[in-house]
Amino acid sequence: MRKTLFKKYLRITSLIILVSFVMLSFVMLIAISTYWQSEKQDLLRKNAQSVARIASASVITVNRDEYQVDGVRMQTFIVAFAENIDADIFVTKTNGETLLAAYGSGGNVDTAKRVSGAIMRRALGDGGYIAQGTMDGFYDQPYYIVGVPITVAGRNGPGVKIGAVFAAYSVHSFSAFRLDVLKMILLAAVVAFLVSFCVVWLFSYKLVRPLRTMAAAARCFGEGNFSVRVPVASQDEIGELSVAFNNMADSLASVEHVRRDFIANVSHELKTPMTTIAGFIDGILDGTIPPEQQGKYLHIVSQEVKRLSRLVRTMLDLSRIDSGELKLRPARFDLTNTVLSAMLSFEKAIEDKQIEVRGLEGAESLFVDGDPDMIHQVVYNLIDNAVKFTNRGGYIKIGIREEADRTTVSVENSGEGIPPDELPLIFDRFYKADKSRSRDKNGMGLGLYIVKTIVRLHGGEITAESVWHENCRFSFWLPKRVEKPRNDQQRRLVETHGEEPKGK
Repeated sequence: MRKTLFKKYLRITSLIILVSFVMLSFVMLIAISTYWQSEKQDLLRKNAQSVARIASASVITVNRDEYQVDGVRMQTFIVAFAENIDADIFVTKTNGETLLAAYGSGGNVDTAKRVSGAIMRRALGDGGYIAQGTMDGFYDQPYYIVGVPITVAGRNGPGVKIGAVFAAYSVHSFSAFRLDVLKMILLAAVVAFLVSFCVVWLFSYKLVRPLRTMAAAARCFGEGNFSVRVPVASQDEIGELSVAFNNMADSLASVEHVRRDFIANVSHELKTPMTTIAGFIDGILDGTIPPEQQGKYLHIVSQEVKRLSRLVRTMLDLSRIDSGELKLRPARFDLTNTVLSAMLSFEKAIEDKQIEVRGLEGAESLFVDGDPDMIHQVVYNLIDNAVKFTNRGGYIKIGIREEADRTTVSVENSGEGIPPDELPLIFDRFYKADKSRSRDKNGMGLGLYIVKTIVRLHGGEITAESVWHENCRFSFWLPKRVEKPRNDQQRRLVETHGEEPKGK
């Protein structure tokens, strides 16, 4: 059976509530029992003391040293007190003999029994007698018992103790009371637990419902449906999770859209040159293309092969970037020579469009540190874009300048430029501004993304600026290597041999 989060949460919370109610009931039962027992003992003592005062006032002197209590009067009082507190009240002489008794607890005592001497001594003492038990066999079952002395004023000295008053309450009655209290507490606990269980169930269901919705949405994502969104119904952590989930869904939908576009672009890019190559090769082999025109069509085949090669190289570069395998092979090289070499690759295209090249007049060598092949790829891609989008008869301006901590290269071209709303997106992966730059239908939107990645690998940065309908300029910079100060021996070696000793 599948253990859902809802069931786990409900089970654990219900168990915690149940244990809490059991512990609370136990503590309440002990507290109520202790309080009730203390109050009952105080009540027994107060009533016993009241009976003792009435007995003291009801004493009749028979002889000089012997006292007798008015039994008729006292019996009425002790019966009233006994019925009022549901307890036994009896009056004894100093020798333990019972004089009067009333049994409010419903029990019965053999009046022929005497209270033991030890108990009488304690009852006649200053602290009185308080105990729980059978009074040394006076009762057949345990009782809570309080005993106080009956004191009368002496003629020429301190008061004389002529007997004692005992008040007793049955432990069995107290146990019955405690059982009734326990039943009430348990009944209240059961009702409270059921109410708490319903509240926890409702809360747990509402808490888990968004997670179930997210799980269902995730299954839809797995099936390729990225249109599902999770409703945000709160501002708590679940609400934040829902917002994050929807943002993730938007990203996945965007990535899926880009992926489909990429597959479509790659399929088109591979299909078009391969179809051209296959058609011209078949035409040459079967004689459809006459021998005098074969050179022309073989030149087209060569261009399409180069196009396929660039496509494959771009895809490999993208794969190396994603896997983290794009590593630098640093060396010191002439950046000006790299720019000139890249420009020569577009000599024919520049002449065909009658483009004016500016900024390379009198260019001097400028050495930088970096990967020569990667920087050549950066410059090549930027010049390639410039040649594509320069208007006929326009210009391309190359700038190479050395600064204190960096070397900057800029490629500017006239033409339509880039719309302001698309300028922040041009370095994104697979982004193609086809709507405004419709002449670029052979790319996949990866060139500038790879350029940005290579420049950042070198510790530099690339930016783009454009004036719509006028020009566009890309600029990137490479940081200079911080050289350690040479000591005298190293300076002499450099001056002598023109290079530093290796391995130092």
